[in-house]
Amino acid sequence: MPHTKARVAATGTGVRSRPRAVLPALCATQITSWGVLYYAFPVLNPAITADTGWPAGATTAAFSAALVVSAVVGIFVGRVLDRRGPRAVMTAGSVLGPLSLLIVAAAPNLAVFTAGWLLAGAAMAATFYPPAFAALTRWWAPDHIRALTIVTLAGGLASTVFAPLTAVLAAHHSWRTTYAVLAAILAALTIPTHALALRAPWPPARDSPHATDAGPEPAARSRAFWMLAATFTFSSFAMYAVVITLVPLFLERGYTTTQAAWALGLGGAGQTLGRTLYAALARHTGVVTRTVTLVGLGGLTTAALAFTSGPYALLVGLSVFAGIVRGNLTLLQATAVTDRWGTAHYGRLSGLLGAPAHAAAAFSPFAGTAIAGPLGGYPALFAVLAALSAAAALTAIGTRHEPPAPRA
Repeated sequence: MPHTKARVAATGTGVRSRPRAVLPALCATQITSWGVLYYAFPVLNPAITADTGWPAGATTAAFSAALVVSAVVGIFVGRVLDRRGPRAVMTAGSVLGPLSLLIVAAAPNLAVFTAGWLLAGAAMAATFYPPAFAALTRWWAPDHIRALTIVTLAGGLASTVFAPLTAVLAAHHSWRTTYAVLAAILAALTIPTHALALRAPWPPARDSPHATDAGPEPAARSRAFWMLAATFTFSSFAMYAVVITLVPLFLERGYTTTQAAWALGLGGAGQTLGRTLYAALARHTGVVTRTVTLVGLGGLTTAALAFTSGPYALLVGLSVFAGIVRGNLTLLQATAVTDRWGTAHYGRLSGLLGAPAHAAAAFSPFAGTAIAGPLGGYPALFAVLAALSAAAALTAIGTRHEPPAPRA
């Protein structure tokens, strides 16, 4: 009984505010949604271009457009999440995702292919991390960091599970059939899971001591919010550009494709490790210190990769450390709103905060590859990306939220 009372007091909404099925359900659906809607594309794109004759740049642009749509639609999704909870949003996204992939699979031309991906972008907004984070933040607060860590660790397995599965399917079937099979898997695993596991009552928000009842607008107009948006936008651009261009950097320095792939893969393992460390970091650092430190470390690892040509073991170590930082940055972004403005308007504020960062992440692969040549190579690109991360660390200094003065 004392344990139950303590749990009720901690959550502010009682034991029922933490429905047991939600966390394992979201772990399963994050693996599937990311695996099918995101990680299958880079595996299938060579087969798509070879079969259709469409330019690789055009097919990749369609996929990137989906990520931009996801960023924009995420603003609306966040508003609905705050009012109604995740069940309707995530179930609708689970229906839309398979339908969009069936359009992609059946596309007779590039225009329909692109339309299918634009629709998939809306499905991503309703099924990827942001709505899952909103659900766990409301149901698990103030112990939400543990829940967020678990679901991101699960999400990190998406490529491990679905990249090989996609490759196996593609080895025996056309890319169109492969996408149709993946769409069926996505529907079978996510639609009933979201519809059944997210039925728990949506609890009232448990605000932080700095939260107000004025709605999300004052926070969204604050200097801290805009500085935080700038920080995450610069940092996301640099971070995702580094991931995409790490292999070309290794190749330019004379390493083999296999060596480059191992460095990238071990960096992904570092990302998983980093996520397990975030809770301890959050307990021992303030929110602004944590933000400046992590963003700054991202810049330092990028600079080290820019100016270090070997030996190979050292470069792999830098890639792993960069992954550790990336893993922490994922959870930093997931908790940034709650740490400053509480949970009442988490969905709305996270959607607004994440939109420019997600758009920058979608644009960065093209931009990074495009400017590497004029800069003189990938080491020079990494130096520029390190400078961009340094700028993000500077803007992070201004992300401290000053609570409004109490009324007399």
